[in-house]
Amino acid sequence: MKARNPLFAYVLMFGVIAALPALGAYPIFVMKVLCFALFACAFNLLIGFTGLLSFGHAAFLGAAGYACGHALKVWGFPPLLGLLFGAGCAALLGLLFGLLAIRRSGIYFAMITLALAQMVYFFFLQAPFTGGEDGLQQVPRGQLLGLELHDDLQLYYLVLALFIAAFALIRRTVHSPFGQVLTSIRENEARAVSLGYDVDRFKLLAFVLSAGLAGLAGATKTLVLGFATLTDALWTTSGAVILMTLVGGMGTMTGPMVGALVIVALENKVGELGNMLAGLTGLQWFQGLGESVSLVTGLIFIVCVLAFRKGLVGEALALQERFRRPAQ
Repeated sequence: MKARNPLFAYVLMFGVIAALPALGAYPIFVMKVLCFALFACAFNLLIGFTGLLSFGHAAFLGAAGYACGHALKVWGFPPLLGLLFGAGCAALLGLLFGLLAIRRSGIYFAMITLALAQMVYFFFLQAPFTGGEDGLQQVPRGQLLGLELHDDLQLYYLVLALFIAAFALIRRTVHSPFGQVLTSIRENEARAVSLGYDVDRFKLLAFVLSAGLAGLAGATKTLVLGFATLTDALWTTSGAVILMTLVGGMGTMTGPMVGALVIVALENKVGELGNMLAGLTGLQWFQGLGESVSLVTGLIFIVCVLAFRKGLVGEALALQERFRRPAQ
């Protein structure tokens, strides 16, 4: 009976998400959250279950966004093929990153990924097909299997289906023998080596899979918003996904989703809150509150580190386990 509980919880969770537009939620906002949630889940596969901290994951999000946008707008790819092309480009870039960085660990691994991601960012800044600082604009949505993706509601359920498929892949990976090896590498890499596992090969495969899923998130985001910008490839986006994962709960399945919701909601609502406070108090200072969203997210990060060290979902699971122990 216990094995069915997680599946029932996932079905209930995705059922609620599917019903959000009918409950009055803005589809574009929810789709943006789903894209960043997938980005955070992909990153969590690397740091939460393999123990590798990458500071360059924004490169995969941005590369896939540009690749998908260019394929849809210039080459006329159908939407699904454009999404797969973007994810494939990100996975290939992840393979290149991994071959260069995977033999290092700790801060050295993180710094190598950051340096490589910055090189990719400056390439996008100067490349003619990206639009430079203006970004790649007016990316068409097209049609897919009879769905008019220009309709936000029809696109919403396509994005949700993609997210569910990617989430199922991540969950299957984590609970597979491959995932168990990744966990053993995270817990004790030397012991995994002594058992005969090719640790570098396993870490490289995890890195490429994480990059490909992050790329799917970036490609989907471009399809939803209709543009790709340099912000997607900037190092601050890599910092944001780290924050999402830590706030939600590193090493949990749903924690990155919760963290993405918190951070994306903050980015969208802090500016509105500032305008409201400015109107109520007459102080124009509050109108600049939206520009200080990084300060607000920084404060939330500090609070989570001090009070919720396992993240929101991690602490909730720990509390549930604490109440369950006496009954056993």
